[in-house]
Amino acid sequence: MMAPKAIIAPSILSADFANLGHDCSKTMSQGADWLHVDIMDGHFVPNLTWGPPIVAKIRGHVEKPTEAYGKGTFDCHMMIAEPKKWVKEFKKAGCDLYCFHYEAAFSTAAESPEAKSDKKTSPKELIKYIHDQSMLAGIALKPATSVDVLWEILESGDPKERPDMVLIMTVEPGFGGQKFMASELPKVQELRKRYPELNIEVDGGLGPSTIDQAADAGANVIVAGSAVFGAQDPSEVIALLREAVDKRNGKL
Repeated sequence: MMAPKAIIAPSILSADFANLGHDCSKTMSQGADWLHVDIMDGHFVPNLTWGPPIVAKIRGHVEKPTEAYGKGTFDCHMMIAEPKKWVKEFKKAGCDLYCFHYEAAFSTAAESPEAKSDKKTSPKELIKYIHDQSMLAGIALKPATSVDVLWEILESGDPKERPDMVLIMTVEPGFGGQKFMASELPKVQELRKRYPELNIEVDGGLGPSTIDQAADAGANVIVAGSAVFGAQDPSEVIALLREAVDKRNGKL
């Protein structure tokens, strides 16, 4: 069984914010597959980035994918305390894959930013809700969270409750430019062993010096911020990241 193909998703947290549309369009032309769009709310993580209006603006600079997981996919990493509230807003803004944090998935079941609800959501319910809005669903884990919380979700009898991607954070979420945590790779290995065809994303500290470890562990969706946007030749770095994953795939 082949592992899924390499997907390179530059993180726009490292782009030039004053020229965001231009930078997003340029990174796609340099060989990127997806754009990794970091959404932070100042609650779930101690930082703020941007909301739906900015995502909608950059969507105008990057052609929408013509198929699921295709080139131009907006991979929105939702580092927010109440992920269910924002699903519809980000769908409208042009998000293709809505990746929430497991740790935030037991929050309010309200379905819009201004709504209130005492009901709580759950990871499986949230994945199903995202699928019902015609988006792909991802689930992310912070370094402190055990990978064991995912088995029950990945084994759900209802395919609508199963995620299309799992994101293993290789830094504490909240800021770009952090040092890679190799301590998180056993989670990737365990996931890959059990699910040969799952899209497994790694995010944090990825670049030419750390890609081989991540690829060896079984990651196929690679988020890189400063390593791509800060490179003299970003297309060379994107090609190098892709080759590391493909090389490992060929060995399977």
